[in-house]
Amino acid sequence: MKLQGKRVLITGADSGIGQATAELFAREGADVAITYNTDEAGARETARRVEAHGRTCLVIQNDVGDAASVAATFERVAYDLGVLDILVNNAGQAMSGMPVADMEEAKLEQILRVNLFGPVFCAKAFIAVRRAQGGRGKIVNVSSVAQHLPTPESAPYGMSKAAIGSFCRSLSRELAEDKINVNNVAPGLIETPMTSDRFEDPAVLEKSLAKIPWHRAGQPDEIAKAILYLASDDSDYVTGHTLVVDGGLTMQWGGA
Repeated sequence: MKLQGKRVLITGADSGIGQATAELFAREGADVAITYNTDEAGARETARRVEAHGRTCLVIQNDVGDAASVAATFERVAYDLGVLDILVNNAGQAMSGMPVADMEEAKLEQILRVNLFGPVFCAKAFIAVRRAQGGRGKIVNVSSVAQHLPTPESAPYGMSKAAIGSFCRSLSRELAEDKINVNNVAPGLIETPMTSDRFEDPAVLEKSLAKIPWHRAGQPDEIAKAILYLASDDSDYVTGHTLVVDGGLTMQWGGA
């Protein structure tokens, strides 16, 4: 087991990639704390899957874009689960259909708070936890191919993910002396509730798949396996890196 005895916090683990990651981590021996914002039923299902592997699952409702909510989450985790070894910043929010010329300030702030401020707030709290233990630990951020590709009519989403790329690189340097690894996983099109609109319309799906050299969407467990690699001892010499898992989408973009 790659994570035997480890304690992990995974944000936004009520469905999709977060849920798959929590289940895989439990299978690999970890006890897991998960957060959700609105989907309590989904979070409880994640807990059921974790506990089916004989591991503990702590479920916490929070708002990752609010510093006070994040601080309360870490206090609860410390009290009910113990000292964290791994942080997976997975919580995120998508958007579309909003050109910059029509940008709503509230929407801009919402996207940046969830997708950018959230990982920063969580990383800050995690660093304090690990430094109190003398260092070591893993931070894995779930970014997106939008970190590298243009995102017309969803510029704030692309901005947030590009910023996470920069954050990862900068933080990896700051934490090198602490031996805390910081890396990103950047998924392409993955079949999750967040992307369900792509799969409901066959014409839209066909157009999306045509841009992917492997001509299929990825599955949440495929991203979970990439996150597991970066969270385990296998990646001890990897830091400041973004691992793109996209079926070749970013390689295709220039000629698509």
